[in-house]
Amino acid sequence: MKSSEIRHAFLSYFEKNNHQSVKSASLVPNNDSTLYFTNAGMVPFKETFLGEESRNYTRACSSQKCMRVSGKHNDLENVGHTPRHHTFFEMLGNFSFGDYFKKEAIAYAWEFFTKVLNLTQDRLIVTVFRDDAEAYQLWKKHVPESRIFTLDEKDNFWSMGDTGPCGPCSEILWDFGDGGICANDLDSNRFMELWNLVFMQYSRSADGQMARLSAPCVDTGMGLERISAIMQGVQTNWESDVFQPIIQAIAQMLHVDDFTQPQMQIALRVIADHLRCATFLIGDGVIPSNEGRGYVLRRILRRAVRYGKRLDCHRPFMNQLIHVVIDKMGSAYPELVSHQQFIEKVIFSEEERFFETLDKGLELLKDEMKKSASQCLSGAIAFRLYDTFGFPLDVTELIAKENGFSVDHASFHDAMNVQRQRARANWKGSGEVAVDAVYKDLSQQEIKSNFLGYSKENSAANVIAIIHDGVIVDHASNGQEIAFITDQTPFYGESGGQIGDSGVAISNDGTGVVDIEITNTMRPLNDLFVHQGVIRRGKVTKDMMLTLAVNSEKRHSICCNHTATHIMHQVLREVLGEHVKQAGSLVSDKRLRFDFSHFQSLSTQELQAIEDKVNAIIRRNLLVITYELTYEEAVDKGALAFFGEKYSDRVRMIDISGFSKELCGGTHVNATGEIGLFKLISESSVAAGVRRIEAITASNAIDYVRDLECFQMDIAFALKSKPSESLDKVNKLKQRISELEKELQSAFESQHPHVEANSHVQKINNSHVLAEEVSVPNRNALGQLAEKYRDQLGDAVIVLAAQIDGKIAIVSTVSKSLHNRYHAGNLVKFVSEQVGGKGGGRAAFAQGGGSDYSKLNNALQSVYTFINDQEDV
Repeated sequence: MKSSEIRHAFLSYFEKNNHQSVKSASLVPNNDSTLYFTNAGMVPFKETFLGEESRNYTRACSSQKCMRVSGKHNDLENVGHTPRHHTFFEMLGNFSFGDYFKKEAIAYAWEFFTKVLNLTQDRLIVTVFRDDAEAYQLWKKHVPESRIFTLDEKDNFWSMGDTGPCGPCSEILWDFGDGGICANDLDSNRFMELWNLVFMQYSRSADGQMARLSAPCVDTGMGLERISAIMQGVQTNWESDVFQPIIQAIAQMLHVDDFTQPQMQIALRVIADHLRCATFLIGDGVIPSNEGRGYVLRRILRRAVRYGKRLDCHRPFMNQLIHVVIDKMGSAYPELVSHQQFIEKVIFSEEERFFETLDKGLELLKDEMKKSASQCLSGAIAFRLYDTFGFPLDVTELIAKENGFSVDHASFHDAMNVQRQRARANWKGSGEVAVDAVYKDLSQQEIKSNFLGYSKENSAANVIAIIHDGVIVDHASNGQEIAFITDQTPFYGESGGQIGDSGVAISNDGTGVVDIEITNTMRPLNDLFVHQGVIRRGKVTKDMMLTLAVNSEKRHSICCNHTATHIMHQVLREVLGEHVKQAGSLVSDKRLRFDFSHFQSLSTQELQAIEDKVNAIIRRNLLVITYELTYEEAVDKGALAFFGEKYSDRVRMIDISGFSKELCGGTHVNATGEIGLFKLISESSVAAGVRRIEAITASNAIDYVRDLECFQMDIAFALKSKPSESLDKVNKLKQRISELEKELQSAFESQHPHVEANSHVQKINNSHVLAEEVSVPNRNALGQLAEKYRDQLGDAVIVLAAQIDGKIAIVSTVSKSLHNRYHAGNLVKFVSEQVGGKGGGRAAFAQGGGSDYSKLNNALQSVYTFINDQEDV
């Protein structure tokens, strides 16, 4: 039975038993700042299990994409070395949200295994929690007691965290061997866990006490790779049809004929696993980078490249194998098919980047291992390989291990921490702000808002909740900042990259005038629209009727920018290629920002073409049509789904008269002509393979052009020329400045003859040392003079200082022959700190400065003592 057939059989079986088949969620979790990746089938249902989210079904099944490469669920080091560890895998699962419980879950699992898959019952072993007598008795109806084992909490008790839902679990294992069994045997390779049935029946408090849940739930998980191996009669997952087509393709491309060598097998398995993993990660919008999820992807790709190099491959190769993964998985995960070109480009770019530095890094690593007095590489070397050559630590460890070396983790992480302290804080979970508890509470009370904003900009509404200082209150008064929720609202809540609406809420119901300035609207949960603002007059109470009015001018500006974003996205795909995908966006009333996948900066010609094409679509005044349909219907019609978005079963498709079709919940203009004008204002890099465009539209674009005209007129006035002649006038001025600088340089050099006879030059340790204050017009001249003196003296250490613009400037330069003894950066730092400043730089040349001129002479004199006292600075 093929893996695709097993997946289909599983979902079909549970659909027949009244389970809602749910499409796999992204590997990037939504609304969960605690996880890097979706690591289990229950993750997309986490809020449902916690009672924070309601669904229109109480039974579900799925085949969920999962990854375990970080935190306590980290299988990376075991990949390829064991029969069944993987970074990426599929988890088949069935779930009950307060519906059925142990009896049904156990019966379903047993029937699926023995009746649908027809597995040999004598090979199936069951484990239960030692205190779960109920599960034990239920299993006895299906399995002889000799094949039921009770285990401790470590093996058969599951919890979502230190507190919260938890409960016993039952595991179904497959027995590869023969003969008697005891509990101690269950951890051996003779047995393989196939299916884990978790019975969430308790809630654990902070003090460890467990209370029974009023609506116990079921969460099960079964690895598709493992059950495929069993159904295909092989001993390891690698031999199943999940991996064999990929392994065979890798072997053919890399000309591997001998599969019997263990190291060869490991390399092929690792590459196959990492290729699958990278394909799915990029398909879900993750881009290689030096932080967060992007760094995990980079590690995985570079590990695979390193294993490819062990198979004598010295060029990018993984990108050429993507089609094998997609041919195998594309029918189940169609997003891979639509993103294939993009995935190939990302992987090729990352492979090419690493191959450029791989050989240099390997050479450094080999040299360091030769020089090392111990079998432990310093963390400084490991960090240099990471920082300069892009070697993830585990790649360095892999190579070191092959040569009998270990790596000093502590000093590596010390160096990493220093770097992190200099940079901004990196990963912020899923990139979303965690939902405040108060809004989760309101959602559990089924508080929700009906959004009217697609057709209305004002409406009457009833106040159903008021929040002040994070607490739900019954009323709030003049001057207080509040958040409030109404039964319906025309205000768009910030989501999908579009900012929230602002406006006013007013009332005059006979009890007095109420006036609230609404400064922002949030959407912390799907049906919860939260207005934030300040009460300018009166008193707001629960159940009060208000008239809500959106700031129409601001809303229209947002609509113009949002529709322009859709147009630009399609134009980018036309101009740059189909690999262009959204990687992030911001739509405000002032501007639009669009991050997209692309691998080089855009040329002036490309930017002009993009701007021209967008404006051409605007001038055509195309109708912007909205459709509501199922996700599958929208995708079938050619709609683009954005990375990172969580789509419901029914979606909203924005169709710009066939030119562009995208899934989008935002607000838009009725026709493109309303946008008026589109103007690009910047293009830049965000990360490897991700570019950013910022643009403005409508009145903001007109104001921008008008400002440019005024600026052009001001320049012309200053140059005493016509605007059309300004450039020619500037070029002539530049030429004259260059001539004057040459004259100044000539005059400066005539004031500073040869230095050999300078009384401040001392010979220390066979080196010429000069530390002196000089008079120069600028820092550039100070550096030039220092280099001139160094070249005149031969083996020399030069430190010069000068007063420039009221401050002390200091430079140092050291001859190349002396770099192993003296470091210019250390010298500049030493002198600068004495005059109340700081400095540093390279071994050959460094700059610094300070402000305390009274200490300069002593600081310069101390240079001679400093050098004289040290053999190696």
